Amino acid sequence: MKNEELNKEQSFQEPSRRGFLKKGALALGAIHIIPSHVLFSKPEIRNKAGEIVQMASKVPSDRVNLACIGIGNRGEQVINDFDKTGLSNVVALCDVDMGAPHTTRIMEKHANAKRFKDFRALFDQNEVQFDAAVICTPDFSHFPITMHALKSGKPVYVEKPLARTFQENELLMQAAQKYGVVTQMGNQGHSEANSFQFKAWKDAGIIKDVTSIACHMNSRRRWHGWDTSMSTYPQAEPIPETLDWDLWLTTAEHHDFNKDFANGQWRCWYEFGMGALGDWGAHIMDSFHRYLDLGLPEEINAVKLDGHNPLFFPQATTLDFKFPKRNEMPAVTVTWYDGLENLPTLPEGYGVSELSADIPAAGTGQIEQRTLNPGKIIYSKELTFKGGSHGSTLSIIPEEAANDMKSSLPEVPKSSSNHFANFLLAVKGEEETRSPFEVTGPLSQVFSLGVLAQQMNTNLKFDRKKKVITNNKVANELLNGTPPRKGWEEYYKL
Repeated sequence: MKNEELNKEQSFQEPSRRGFLKKGALALGAIHIIPSHVLFSKPEIRNKAGEIVQMASKVPSDRVNLACIGIGNRGEQVINDFDKTGLSNVVALCDVDMGAPHTTRIMEKHANAKRFKDFRALFDQNEVQFDAAVICTPDFSHFPITMHALKSGKPVYVEKPLARTFQENELLMQAAQKYGVVTQMGNQGHSEANSFQFKAWKDAGIIKDVTSIACHMNSRRRWHGWDTSMSTYPQAEPIPETLDWDLWLTTAEHHDFNKDFANGQWRCWYEFGMGALGDWGAHIMDSFHRYLDLGLPEEINAVKLDGHNPLFFPQATTLDFKFPKRNEMPAVTVTWYDGLENLPTLPEGYGVSELSADIPAAGTGQIEQRTLNPGKIIYSKELTFKGGSHGSTLSIIPEEAANDMKSSLPEVPKSSSNHFANFLLAVKGEEETRSPFEVTGPLSQVFSLGVLAQQMNTNLKFDRKKKVITNNKVANELLNGTPPRKGWEEYYKL
């Protein structure tokens, strides 16, 4: 579909400040007004006090109607994963590059879905009704779209990381609590075996007294091999006919279009992406961060930043995140390694490094098999564990120690649903999401702090209670990121 045809189908200019704020007020209200098509066949909905706030009428379909924002590349994979559950319908598709080669296939598959270029037009129209939003746009644009969904009272599934800056993560957690809608971040391994195993082993005392964890992701990244002396952004190139470049930028300051900003290349730049840490951290750190109650670190040390550049990510990074003692649990140092040859020291008896079958194909193909595949090594006072990424389970190493522990290992419950079905069932009121913003917001803030240390090439000290950086004034100001472009300020107000 050409731009002019799409614009006839969807008439929208600048977002209405009054309309946007009105949506937020209505979504909050004295009691939540929840549409019956969200409630499905449940006879009633109650508030936290147990009082009925609205009766629900039954609808003929038990499927959740989805509006999908960001439909190419990873977005296409996510939409297909929702399709596989058999629990959803795609009723709206939204992308700033609608009709480009990477969006055409999913448009053809869901030919009856209403099409939009501007997410604000999607949320502000009344023609197509949808129950939940699925957001798979570049990291930096997660925030405004997710905030709009929350203020509109829509359940929302957003790819990891939750947002780019520390403040944006904080605001999304506050908004999710304020508007009371179902939320899920797309770290799909948190609905698979690893998460359930970690909790069961911790509850049984198998995992205890953890003092250090090595996290490794050493596959090739898009910026590897770039000229590390680069001091300016790439020069302007012609904007593709199908692309609304100004809308692609959302809150970010203006940059002229270049192919090295779009279609996954955005991940290379501090201004747009979160590097290897934001891309893979949620798949490697999620279980131990949650069940060891790590919260926020008190120190982030830039141990190694090979090829540091203030515009794009290093060729290799080692970061130490230091977490203090929590109740009876000792202090923990989590070390992050990325870069092709930047490997942690392997403990004796490590064995084979397996590649998780849960890893989705990247835009450049399936993740490459390496000597050490993405994963983690967990050191406690008595035992050592190794694990992969996503849903991969942990193993006790060396093998002799694993054999000694076999009889004392607890039974691990099986997941009742994968990550996509879990979200849809939560929208229907049948389950609770496993990665709500209250859980994944602090994890994403860990990534934001790590990326700040990378960008500034420095060590940071962080006050966990006040949520401020205490040893670097500039870094502390950057917790908020750069100010949003004119016209986008309202998204930063609750």
